[in-house]
Amino acid sequence: MKSTIRRLEEQLARATQTPAASPRSPVSSKIETTTSGIAGTFHVNHESRPDANSHAVSRNLVIHKSRLFGSSHWAQAASMFRDIFETIEPYIREKGSKAVSGIKRCKDLARLIKSQRTPQWPTPPTPDLPPKGVADELVDCYLRTMETTFRVLHIPTFKTEYDALWVSDSKPSTAFTVQLKLVLAIGAITYDDRFSLRASAIRWVYEAHTWLSDPDFKPRLNIQSLQSRVLLLISREAINVGGDSSWISAGALLRTALYMGLHRDPSHLPNRTALAAEMRRRLWNTILELSLQASILSGGMPLISLSDFDCEAPGNFDDEQLLAEDPVPKADHEYTQTSIARELRKTYPQRLAIAIFLNNLDSYGTYEGTVRLDAELRTSYRGICRTLRGYSSRPDPAPSYFETRVLDFIIHYYLCCLHMPFFERSLREAAFAFSRKVVIESSLRVWCAIYPSSNIMAAARQHETSVDQEWMTRFVTSGFGFFRTGTMLAPMFASLELKAQLQDEDSLGPSPYRLDLFSLLSDAKVRAWAMIECGETNVKGYLLSCLVNAQVEALMQGIHPNKVPEHLVQAAEAAEEKCIAFMEEKASQSYNGLSIDTVVDPSANTAPFMGDWEFLMSDAFFSLGNVEPMTWLLNDESRPFMM
Repeated sequence: MKSTIRRLEEQLARATQTPAASPRSPVSSKIETTTSGIAGTFHVNHESRPDANSHAVSRNLVIHKSRLFGSSHWAQAASMFRDIFETIEPYIREKGSKAVSGIKRCKDLARLIKSQRTPQWPTPPTPDLPPKGVADELVDCYLRTMETTFRVLHIPTFKTEYDALWVSDSKPSTAFTVQLKLVLAIGAITYDDRFSLRASAIRWVYEAHTWLSDPDFKPRLNIQSLQSRVLLLISREAINVGGDSSWISAGALLRTALYMGLHRDPSHLPNRTALAAEMRRRLWNTILELSLQASILSGGMPLISLSDFDCEAPGNFDDEQLLAEDPVPKADHEYTQTSIARELRKTYPQRLAIAIFLNNLDSYGTYEGTVRLDAELRTSYRGICRTLRGYSSRPDPAPSYFETRVLDFIIHYYLCCLHMPFFERSLREAAFAFSRKVVIESSLRVWCAIYPSSNIMAAARQHETSVDQEWMTRFVTSGFGFFRTGTMLAPMFASLELKAQLQDEDSLGPSPYRLDLFSLLSDAKVRAWAMIECGETNVKGYLLSCLVNAQVEALMQGIHPNKVPEHLVQAAEAAEEKCIAFMEEKASQSYNGLSIDTVVDPSANTAPFMGDWEFLMSDAFFSLGNVEPMTWLLNDESRPFMM
């Protein structure tokens, strides 16, 4: 009998054995290394796999120090600007320039300013809160912006506990105080035009991170702590407290949610109240979204598939409905506080496919695949647009301007990233003309979603921009992360398009250049300076914007190629002088008259969650030696610059 059982087990094993994986198709790889005294040394690994039935796709992987950026990372577009730095490098080497000392001075001043904002680590939570009037406004700012799209809180429950803080003599729980301070920190980004509460917001984030970093994590495996972890991820990225490592943090958050079973729909779990079930669906939905955004932003793999979860999208409930014993969701055509999150979830499969297509190791998608994914995402989005127009046509509540602009921004940002690998080739090869069109048009839509007061929108504006329309502008001007990176790509692509048109000029008559692209470039320079005024200490975005504008001006004016380097260097020096004057004033205010020539070492305040990212703060943007890869692009704390 034992022999028979053994034989049957062997037969079963052979019958169910998974067939061996087919060998990978041959991949051709070519590493291009560029070394420049200005741009440093960076490596671009061009990998391609031939396909007999379609165009061979070249996947570019940018390698910087110990990190590798996939095809959706902004560095893919930034690498197309190395010609600017290669042009002016010989001029700087041979003749010298104030640009070298200028950028060094800006970095020293930036460290002084940042050291004043950064609290000591660890920073235990305190019960201290801003005055109630200010706190009320900050909470309102949060609820009007991020909470409308990325649902985290049950607003009535949160407000009940919040109101009790000001009338009760009892000490509030540390868990709620931490959660409230994260809400205040995110709200502070749009509180005013200058992010005047930046230092307080950073401290609130440090307090929350200190409390949530307790090694004894099991007592905090609950919904309230998970809400705070989601808010911490949003605030760290938006306020740039180690926000560059959001992909790593999003992975930890995703696995925490998996450990708590949020990936399973509540209908498959023990009975819960409607409120508890819906909060699990909402949180899982938001965590999926943040993880996917982190993948696109960092160029990292999504590390999740549609088969890894069965949790349904949130129900179409208003928050007040969930207080009832047995609530009934509203019809799909009725707008609720979860409508935008539900509509965005409808595009999740298509956007996940794009992230996998761009960043997964085995993905060598064809151009036909790119066009197919483009069509699928557009089809899904058209259905959403019809739904949103239906909301607006009824007298019932409708989405705010912020909600619709966020949705529009996200879709067109993904379209930009999808076609980005083909954009450089599209400037030379007609076969990829569709990618060229999509990237430029989507860039304009991304820009206008953030800046409705832009000159590009002048013809479409019928009245003055309302305060509601400025929420997105404030969030990007004062904030950081996913949305700012999207606005960074728009002027990049606009300038590359204009340069291609100017360099390909072969007509003696008037040239039909797109005035909207010129307008976008000029506007980008103004917006980059506004970010510095709001507290951005990295000046490289403004500097690059000035250089790109100067290069386009040189092409338009027909400046002789031998004179172009001098023209670019003059633009760089003028930009740095403006930045130095502004930052010296800010540094003097911070130090109350003390010498601003003393640079405070920020390493003493570096929090553990920064990891080795602080190491990337190089003192040499313009260096005449051998610099580590892409130092000029990966500025302070590896932050993407804003043009």
